Amino acid sequence: MTGTVGSHDLDPGFADPVFGSQSAFRGVLEAMSRPGRVVTLSCLPPAPEPLDPATAALALTLLDFDTPLWLDQAATSEAVTGYLKFHCGCPVTNEPGAARFAIIADAAKLPPLDAFDAGNDLYPDQSATLILQVKSVTGGPRLRLTGPGIKRDARASVDGLPAGFLDQWARNRVLYPLGVDMILTCGEAVLGLPRSTELGG
Repeated sequence: MTGTVGSHDLDPGFADPVFGSQSAFRGVLEAMSRPGRVVTLSCLPPAPEPLDPATAALALTLLDFDTPLWLDQAATSEAVTGYLKFHCGCPVTNEPGAARFAIIADAAKLPPLDAFDAGNDLYPDQSATLILQVKSVTGGPRLRLTGPGIKRDARASVDGLPAGFLDQWARNRVLYPLGVDMILTCGEAVLGLPRSTELGG
């Protein structure tokens, strides 16, 4: 059928789905438990453009039938939506506030963080997790990170965060234990920003 993506046109998922998802889960768990640490994922699937391999690995690991997903305009294509629906079975929503996960391929056009679900007092764990692709997680403006999981402070160099991001993150941080979590991706690497982390320049 013209203009549609069939399963034979899709990029494959993990070569070994069990091993691949377990490896990616360990990587993202390390990144989220040690904010500021860059973790390179060792088992990566092919990724439809414009997704980074790390973004695709996280999607295959974290998304399922019960996790509504929001995609920014850059990631909204037949190739990406077909890939995610086929491999993850996740429903795609047009409303950021209805999503449990979001993939933002164009960081410059990141919506306001308060557009996403920050959880509620009974279920703060039901807030959204944002997967944000950036230009680099090893080179760029220096950030100072403090908070749980960080002994004193940590340093990270991230290139590609949108204008005003630190102010937005500060407003998200004061909502704790509510607030969104974020995972930065670039190529094969991930860097975790839990809602409990404080960021400074």
